[in-house]
Amino acid sequence: MNADGRAEAWGSAISARSITKRFPGVLANDDVNLDVQLGEVHALLGENGAGKSTLSNILTGLYRPDAGELYIAGERVSLRSPLDAIARRVAMVHQQFRLIPVFTVAQNVLLGERGGVRLNRRKMEQRVRDLGEHYGLPVDPNAYIWQLSVGEQQRVEILKALHREAQTLILDEPTAVLTPQEADALFATMRQMAAEDRAVIFISHKLHEVLAVADNVTVLRGGRSVATRPTAGATAHDLASLMVGRDIVSTRFEPPQAEATEIALQIIDLTADNDRGQEALHGVSLDVGVGEIVVLVGVAGNGQREFVECITGLRKASAGNVRIASEIVRLGDARATISAGIAHIPEDRLGTGVSPSLSIAENLALTRYRSGRGPFIPRAANRARAVELMEMFDIRAPGPDTPARQLSGGNLQKVVLAREFSSNPKVIVAASPTRGLDVGAIETVHGHLRAAAAGGAGVLLVSEDLDEALALAHRIAVMHDGRIVGQMPVRDATREGLGLLMAGAKAAA
Repeated sequence: MNADGRAEAWGSAISARSITKRFPGVLANDDVNLDVQLGEVHALLGENGAGKSTLSNILTGLYRPDAGELYIAGERVSLRSPLDAIARRVAMVHQQFRLIPVFTVAQNVLLGERGGVRLNRRKMEQRVRDLGEHYGLPVDPNAYIWQLSVGEQQRVEILKALHREAQTLILDEPTAVLTPQEADALFATMRQMAAEDRAVIFISHKLHEVLAVADNVTVLRGGRSVATRPTAGATAHDLASLMVGRDIVSTRFEPPQAEATEIALQIIDLTADNDRGQEALHGVSLDVGVGEIVVLVGVAGNGQREFVECITGLRKASAGNVRIASEIVRLGDARATISAGIAHIPEDRLGTGVSPSLSIAENLALTRYRSGRGPFIPRAANRARAVELMEMFDIRAPGPDTPARQLSGGNLQKVVLAREFSSNPKVIVAASPTRGLDVGAIETVHGHLRAAAAGGAGVLLVSEDLDEALALAHRIAVMHDGRIVGQMPVRDATREGLGLLMAGAKAAA
């Protein structure tokens, strides 16, 4: 820095210097440094709990650092709120969108504008159209948010930031809900923003995406910034090893040559409505063999959630059957599905996977309470079992009495895995079990799914990540608009072909 306290870097968009942030019992950021220049896409990598979210919240004014300095456009600043960040032209698109479902696209983009009822509606809508056309983010300004796909909603969030003339845009796991074609379009938009002298900070766990779109990458580990380097010449293996602090052994699951001959899970003509009373599943049929991993892929919002909830007893189907080892399961009854041998790893690990206010030990016992004395499980036995599972599944926490809400996303998922896998299920239904997890936690989840299949369980994995599907599946099925539109052995699958099916193209005859 020079004598007047400004950052020396020419063309600096945002710079964090020696940022430290503490929470009770946790040092979230420890002397973190990050320098992002105008005109670049800068990737931010790190395991869950590495400090990425905390740093992003500091850059956008949600948190204030305990120590360190923050510079925007070369000027030292103190952000007291997200409004301060927006005024400094820094914006963030979060994984959980901040949109009002009953408002139109234009109303959401213009939300907070001065002028109130005096705003010209036609000019509002034209502004959204112009931005969408310019940046390759087409969306109908008159559509209501609830009518849009998840990918379209993400476009609205980006358009909101661009309308506010964001100079620095932070994107948190932006491709998690996109097809490969949509992801490629987003990358083109990111490169265009960089070409217009904006800065894009790209948070992702998909290393091939980082290498494809980012100019530079900063890696966080244990709350500290451990490396910043150009992506040119870097490899996914190098970055993964930096993230976890050890060498990552890349292994690919080799499907057995023979097809599964015994059926573990059979879904027959399943039909069900969504929460708005509209038919979301249209006679869906799918089999999962004993020892087989079937991955169901599709863009979010095409019936996957309703499909999983019907199979696991959380939603009543209007027609169809579910069979476990040829025995019909009573639909709409979660206890019946547990008794039949179905384990469920839900998509929302904090909302439905665990009870946040209960301890780790109590969460691990949630599906075992009927094995105790009446409705109770002996506390000592429960704690002992919890300690055993915590060690077995590498759940990192002070002890079994730790409330679930204090755990990172990766450790929350390990609690769910430990509870469900330890029940020796016949069938495992896993919905996006690695979403938002770091490379080390993903490696752990994949290992457990493979081990379960090797032990004879049928595994139905619902995922929007084609790399995950191609790495794990014996067979891949594609869902679009509440229907299975294609099935194939993994050896016959390609990213391009799957992406087209996910977007609604018909399978080749």
